[in-house]
Amino acid sequence: MQASSYLKLSVAVAIATIALKGAAWWWTGSVALAADALESLVNLAGALFALAMLTLAARPPDEGHPYGHHKAEFFSGGFEGVLIVFAALGIIWGAAQRLIHPEPVEALDLGVGLTVLSTALNGGLAYAMLRKARALNSMALEADARHLFADVWTSVGVVVGLIGVRLTGWGWLDAAVAIVVALNILREGVHLVMQSSSGLMDAAIDPAALAAIQAVLDHFAAKSIRFDHLVTRSAGQRRFADLHMHAPADWTLGRAAAMRGEVEAAMLLAVPGLRVTIQLLPTDMEAQS
Repeated sequence: MQASSYLKLSVAVAIATIALKGAAWWWTGSVALAADALESLVNLAGALFALAMLTLAARPPDEGHPYGHHKAEFFSGGFEGVLIVFAALGIIWGAAQRLIHPEPVEALDLGVGLTVLSTALNGGLAYAMLRKARALNSMALEADARHLFADVWTSVGVVVGLIGVRLTGWGWLDAAVAIVVALNILREGVHLVMQSSSGLMDAAIDPAALAAIQAVLDHFAAKSIRFDHLVTRSAGQRRFADLHMHAPADWTLGRAAAMRGEVEAAMLLAVPGLRVTIQLLPTDMEAQS
């Protein structure tokens, strides 16, 4: 299944969970369930924006964007992070008002049942999406998956709180749980914003991919050539590596170019999808960059 298919499924699940949690809130009057339903509404907006950004990121390079549009995925992560932060602040405000002016919570069994059902939907989808995001190195998909996991933990906290209200009769516990849940959501939102900002600043590729590249270079370094000035960067699902390859001065250009081709092929095999640029230089020549 493609990344866009997961996001379309995320939209469908978000609509279903909004209906389930909205009904649970309507019947119970629980501020914690209202907070949970609001989080699912944010999920829907985030999934729609992620789908739009993923579509943009998949567009081929053009005259104005010769390196492609891959960084569009990071806008998705940042947007979802900001949505999560505002949702968390709204939940805290509403819960604080309920602490000051408590109201009874009703039909708890029905509310808990609907919330558990929606949590199962979100949890299964989030797990599958996160695995796919790591396989594709997709920031948009990872952001949406993490957002869904935040929603899962929100729902778990709400269920625990409602059970506590049922067992103790403490109505204020509903609002207190909503605030704790909101703080967890806020933490996740800040994390997404910071991760997206880092991606927009041309961060180096992940350590595992870098180690695979270095292993290839070490292997070829035994063949009378050496490498230096290795620079890597990530842009959405794309990863890039630039470096210098120094070959003996008595080699013909054809032989050096053939060796460079072997190095490029080995790097692509080690890190699928990697974009490699190798500058040829004689062994006794150094470059400034």
